[in-house]
Amino acid sequence: MDFEYKVEKLSSKEFHPLWMKSRSSVFGSDHSYSLWDTLPLDEVEKINELRKKLSNKIEICLVIFDENRALIAWSWGFQETSMSFYMANSAVIEEYRRQGLYTLLLDEMVKEASTAGFQLIYSRHCATNNSVLIPKLKYGFIISKMELDDIFGVLVHLHYYPNKTRRKIMDYRSGQLAPDEEIKSIFKKNNL
Repeated sequence: MDFEYKVEKLSSKEFHPLWMKSRSSVFGSDHSYSLWDTLPLDEVEKINELRKKLSNKIEICLVIFDENRALIAWSWGFQETSMSFYMANSAVIEEYRRQGLYTLLLDEMVKEASTAGFQLIYSRHCATNNSVLIPKLKYGFIISKMELDDIFGVLVHLHYYPNKTRRKIMDYRSGQLAPDEEIKSIFKKNNL
């Protein structure tokens, strides 16, 4: 009998030690660096104080274990504003890729964040990371902008709008779609 993989939700305290132990196996060969390696202790202390002021933010930590309870995939994200959720890090250990595990995580993360009420779910990815970009685009994320980041290099921002009208407006704004009656009525209502 084949093992059935399932997504599990962990608390932040359970997730972060597992993630820290496993992330180098996936990201160890990239050219990013740790911001913490560049900061003096007083700046780290200030950041930690600022973090304390962001109390009660939502954090979603999803994992998939193999049959021996070894971590093989994860997706982690957190509330950035009252309306936006940032999918900060996701990965599947190499030997488990191309089995639909990333899609399982993606589906669950979007459901969790949408159910919580977030109006925007977004992520940032290396511009050539097709193994993540393609599944997210197929899922319904859209390219919203590019960024040059000192830590990760050239990044593509992907946005997902749980609200289908907002998604349609993005298609209109990009030139992909002519305004239909719904879009026209929204802009007319706001004198635009």
